[in-house]
Amino acid sequence: MWRTLALASAFFPGLFALCIRLLRWAAPGWSLKDRILLSGRLVSTVQATMATVSGITVVLNCKDVVYDRHWLAVEYVWVLVPYMTYDVYVMYLCHWHKSRDRGIAEKKHSLASVRSFLLQERLMVTHHLFILIVLTPITQHFRGELGDFFVGCIFIAELSTPFVSLGKILMQLEMQDTLLHKVNGIVILVTFFLCRILLFPFMYAAYARQVGIPVYMVPFRIPLHCNIANASLIAPQLYWFRLICRKAARLYGSSPADKSR
Repeated sequence: MWRTLALASAFFPGLFALCIRLLRWAAPGWSLKDRILLSGRLVSTVQATMATVSGITVVLNCKDVVYDRHWLAVEYVWVLVPYMTYDVYVMYLCHWHKSRDRGIAEKKHSLASVRSFLLQERLMVTHHLFILIVLTPITQHFRGELGDFFVGCIFIAELSTPFVSLGKILMQLEMQDTLLHKVNGIVILVTFFLCRILLFPFMYAAYARQVGIPVYMVPFRIPLHCNIANASLIAPQLYWFRLICRKAARLYGSSPADKSR
């Protein structure tokens, strides 16, 4: 636990700093804001890939979805804890630099800038804090030695993140009118729907098949905190999926003449 926490606490900020340094050499004309934005997205992609691979490994090795164990289901949570903490700070840095570009003169790390960040990114910050404060104790303590399979499923939810990051990177590089951006948009829709929306019915169906009960009985058989955690996790996913669908409708529904206006 402590070694994993220490390594992850050094790895993500270190990778972020390395990306900024390499971008300063590779793209000297870029502003610090652009380097921070791209570096944050690259680190996010690395973490999401690690989480997805860990999740797939756990799921494939847990044939009994209730009792089978895999060490990654426990150990990778200690990677997520420092990552989520790091990511909140990087989101703040991105917010501050974007605000400064818009002419909002707030001192860095001031109470006013932090308040502005929390108001604008309240859903994402709440999501991260929920994982840190609620899900971490549930996965590492309250569930005991049960349900590694389901922890692995939650890790797989990160599969869509690299494509979301790629979409933002393409927009940052002003490549939003390319075929790659459009194809990536479709991939985002599919992976987000499969791994962040259908994932939850899949987990309930997997439990029902394991214990031999109808799916509709599962919420009444599993602990209450599991239902609450799942509901709290899927709620923001449904909101974000709605935003993705609206953006996709604008991207694929507008004509070239509309885009040129």
